[in-house]
Amino acid sequence: MNIENFIPLNTLVTHYKVELSFFSNLSELGLVEIQTVEQVQYIHQDSIYEIEKMIRMHQELDVNIEGIDVVFNLLQKIDALQKELVNIKNRLRLYEN
Repeated sequence: MNIENFIPLNTLVTHYKVELSFFSNLSELGLVEIQTVEQVQYIHQDSIYEIEKMIRMHQELDVNIEGIDVVFNLLQKIDALQKELVNIKNRLRLYEN
């Protein structure tokens, strides 16, 4: 596996000042995918935006891991509903014209 686009988990722990267990808990809930290569854990760089949101919720709003899971599931449902609404509006425009 090419680790070019991956960030070591220890680097994130140090940078964001969170415990390693925070990432382990996120991984257990399926919110973050951790890859292990040669006994070093990595997270893909594309996940950083989502991870930063989770860390801010945890540190600034004092939301626990389960709460973060709920919030992200609700955000995904909202996103899916918004996409469905756009599709329905587009189909409706076809009939209006």
